[in-house]
Amino acid sequence: MYKSSTTSLPTEAEITLAKDSSRLLSLYLSSQEQTQAVRVIDQRGEHEAVQVPTAAYRLLIDILAEMAQGNAVSLIPVHAEMTTQEAADMLHVSRPDLIKLLDGGSIPFHKVGTHRRVYYQDLMAYKQRIDAERSRALDELAAQAQELSMGY
Repeated sequence: MYKSSTTSLPTEAEITLAKDSSRLLSLYLSSQEQTQAVRVIDQRGEHEAVQVPTAAYRLLIDILAEMAQGNAVSLIPVHAEMTTQEAADMLHVSRPDLIKLLDGGSIPFHKVGTHRRVYYQDLMAYKQRIDAERSRALDELAAQAQELSMGY
């Protein structure tokens, strides 16, 4: 699977094109079908219908929607191995903080030689867990504020 080592922000022309193409492609999305037919036309005007999985078609629309908002996009397979620096960057923490999480057992890892590696799916499972915990804590704080009539 493709993983770009240099992710750059889309240009204004790409943003405009992504807005138009995501809108048009979404009009033709048939969620009842397992595949979508896409007609590809080359520079000579020759064309061919290509069947793609509906999940891939949706992903293309999502990618274009992100680009339309000016966001850079990367694809990472769920089974991808990540370095500790890549994992730290995805969690927006320092590498030493990530190492503490790994060594504390919060995120599974394995070693390749002497280097720690983290599977993307394990990193995302951890992120979902902590996001859910944060959400519960905020809900509890909001409930307490309501009970105490703090005006929140």
